[in-house]
Amino acid sequence: MKISCCWLYAISKYGYPPSMENIFKALKEMADMGFEYVELEGVREENLKEVYNNREKIKKYCRNLGVKIINFCPIIPDIVSLDEEKRKKAKDLYMLGVELAKYFDCETIQTDSYTPPLEFIGEVPYKESISYGKQYKVKIDPQFDWNKLWDVLVDSFRFASETAKSAGLKFCLEPRVGEIISNTDALLRLMDHVKSDNFGAVLDTGHQNAQKEILPLSVEKLGNRIFYLHVSDNDGKINEHLPLGKGNIDWEGIFLALKKHNYQGYIAIDIGNVPDIEKAYIDSKKFLEDLAQKLDI
Repeated sequence: MKISCCWLYAISKYGYPPSMENIFKALKEMADMGFEYVELEGVREENLKEVYNNREKIKKYCRNLGVKIINFCPIIPDIVSLDEEKRKKAKDLYMLGVELAKYFDCETIQTDSYTPPLEFIGEVPYKESISYGKQYKVKIDPQFDWNKLWDVLVDSFRFASETAKSAGLKFCLEPRVGEIISNTDALLRLMDHVKSDNFGAVLDTGHQNAQKEILPLSVEKLGNRIFYLHVSDNDGKINEHLPLGKGNIDWEGIFLALKKHNYQGYIAIDIGNVPDIEKAYIDSKKFLEDLAQKLDI
């Protein structure tokens, strides 16, 4: 079992996105917690370019720490914008993300489907911070056209998948509560339309449990299209990202289903907004190691 540390650790401790100084702090803390594998994000244009400009320092620092960046996530919401010019610029930024993922010798590049282009009244998902359990209200513009947005999704994620493939990277998308693609079946439909064997899933147990998914069934539906796994726990009422064992997720069911499909990818601990976060990560890492031994994974 290859266990990695999600970037949500850094966000929870140092804000969204962390400063460059705090990126280095977070990487050191991940290594101190015993993680050999980590992930990294570049959040929108300014932070993404800052990571790019410091890429040599980051790679050398990770090498000295004995950790490897295995997944890079460029957060570029305009890649699904209905504005063609914004979308073109976002695609250029995504290509910068691909270059970074390649430079860091990642196996996967990940992104999200982002919030729909609707008028949010009050809270907007994931805009300024990563928070859970929010209630969202929206107003639908009479001119909004779902079919046009769907065509944009298909085009953008086909571009993302094929660009990643040309660089030797796997591309994966994470369904999240409050976003355009929020559950397993929506992702499967998008995969059917994109038609790329390089397009896979980030199965996030916290988000999908809050979506009321039967998680072992999600594994069965996705099968070998699962390229990456984010693990956190909750009670299914709120998309909290709690330590493993602190919610009602059926971990044995999930991992037996993964074993059936011979999942060999990374399992990334994705805990956030909890007290004593280092202990939460260390305990969850031990939880996974014990589970792997019990299930002979």
